[in-house]
Amino acid sequence: MMYQALAKYYDALVKDEEATKAWVDLIHQHVKQGKIMEVACGSGEITIALAKMGYQVFASDLSKDMVEMAKQKEDSHLVSWNVMDMRTFEDSNVYDGILCLCDSFNYLLKDEEVISFFKQAYEHLVDNGTFIVDMHSMNRLIEFEEEYHEAGKVLQREYQWTIQTVDDCIYQNFMFYDEDGRNVLEQHVQRVYEPSWIQAQLENIGFEVNIVTDFIYEGICEGEKQFYICKKVKQ
Repeated sequence: MMYQALAKYYDALVKDEEATKAWVDLIHQHVKQGKIMEVACGSGEITIALAKMGYQVFASDLSKDMVEMAKQKEDSHLVSWNVMDMRTFEDSNVYDGILCLCDSFNYLLKDEEVISFFKQAYEHLVDNGTFIVDMHSMNRLIEFEEEYHEAGKVLQREYQWTIQTVDDCIYQNFMFYDEDGRNVLEQHVQRVYEPSWIQAQLENIGFEVNIVTDFIYEGICEGEKQFYICKKVKQ
């Protein structure tokens, strides 16, 4: 299971307050207020920041360990937390906004999982609600054609982190060592999708789609991440 060993170290490795603010600003621009669901919420940094702004926030993640880490944070009581797989989206509520952020989408490895997830998001939105999903750009495949390697110490533990492209997927391996030198390995696989295919699937379901690259550039262009801002237009 992913995000078991990594959950404890996740924030220490990747927490970025400036990036969190950028995500929050983007969301606030397109979802002015109301009830929102963040799927694959991870350690809850963006989630809690939105709740503090006055949104009624529901959050879920497949990893129980990540949800538990989020619950330990200040102001976490402002959020309704749940363990849920975004591939099944077992939820009876509808929302003004649905979010899938921080390239969590890329953990969907099959075309049919992507299409099902998009349909579920559409069905769980109110009319004129907004679905925001971000994902790796195709440039990330090129970036990691040569293996990236990082090593150091986090929370008093030695670790190694490698990232490499294999076909249309990015493989990340995390190795953590305890005080006796024993190790725990956790592997993450994310698939990178052609943006035009993603846009077509969203529009086929009924969304009006606007695409932004790296928070600020309109449309699909070179960068690390594309944001799909999808409006459920009232029929």
